[in-house]
Amino acid sequence: MSAAPIQFLDLKAQQARIAADLRRRLDTVLDHCQFILGPEVQELEAELARFCGAAHCVSVSSGTDALQIAMMAEDIGRGDAIFLPAFTYTATAEVPLLLGATPVFVDVDPRTFQIDPAHLAQRIEHVRTAGTLKPRAIIGVDLFGQPADWPALTEIARANELFLLDDLAQSFGGSLHGKMLGSQADATATSFFPSKPLGAYGDGGALFTESADRADLYRSLRTHGEGKTRYEVLRTGMNGRLDSIQAAVLLAKLGVFREELDARERIARVYDQRLGNVVITPKRVPDSTSAWAIYAILLPDEAARDRMQASLRARGVPTAIYYPRPLHRQPAYSAHHDGSALPVSEDLATRILALPIHPDLTDADVDRVCEAVLAAAV
Repeated sequence: MSAAPIQFLDLKAQQARIAADLRRRLDTVLDHCQFILGPEVQELEAELARFCGAAHCVSVSSGTDALQIAMMAEDIGRGDAIFLPAFTYTATAEVPLLLGATPVFVDVDPRTFQIDPAHLAQRIEHVRTAGTLKPRAIIGVDLFGQPADWPALTEIARANELFLLDDLAQSFGGSLHGKMLGSQADATATSFFPSKPLGAYGDGGALFTESADRADLYRSLRTHGEGKTRYEVLRTGMNGRLDSIQAAVLLAKLGVFREELDARERIARVYDQRLGNVVITPKRVPDSTSAWAIYAILLPDEAARDRMQASLRARGVPTAIYYPRPLHRQPAYSAHHDGSALPVSEDLATRILALPIHPDLTDADVDRVCEAVLAAAV
């Protein structure tokens, strides 16, 4: 086997594939000099909405800002309880706290890693009974590329009159029950951070909604709360606009995005077939497709994971741990946690390990990853 290390993410190889269209689009931006909310932004919003079947798309400056704008639009703030999974990235819990609300952490499914609807229902009832916080919203996270259980989350949200927000940061391009992710909740927030399946060359994000009123409000909030003219300020907003250059990059990438999703799926199936007898491979959500932002295996315990990671590193195979600590155990959030047990999230943090998965892995690369895992598992 070659000693050259495999790339965990290879943006240079992707850039080489789209170089001509990318350069053409960037040159167009440099020619017209409309660097903020230029024509590329409107084109991108239309293409993104068409791709996922949503009625409205509003591009913003990051996935985190997308979450914040969606919650600002609902007047979420002090005294409100926001229910979200404990096993996810920090932004999901960070935004409620920035707005003065309280994140209420919910455990996840041990095999799909998605928020556990049964535990969610228990957590809502617990908060309602305690009476110190008002249940206001659920944030379902489509983790690692796969969808959350949106039919179950929708039923719970409607029964409890809660705003339902989809954190699609890792899973744009995935689907559930034959429908692309992006219109399953009251609003959907996604991220175009460079490592995402559809990533910009910097920060970027978008909001999707079926409501024209919400879309108009998102556009106002992303631009300092302005009204019909630049100097009409209707509400307190933020500076959350997407740059035209990032929109141009994303438009170039959209041209090959479906092919890249197919490549990720092929790699995931090879991993499933070759590694399923030696490690626990991801359980696929029924009747869904994954964007495979992350392919995460499970080892028996933390010591076994450490050994696997060290062995793969020695063979030039990079890995990553998503996530080494659940949110309720993070110093920034532990004081806001009510002490409820979240054993699945805590267990996953000690056993999970992500393997390389991106569309520019060659067959030889994938074979090398598999051989390294198989050798380390002996």
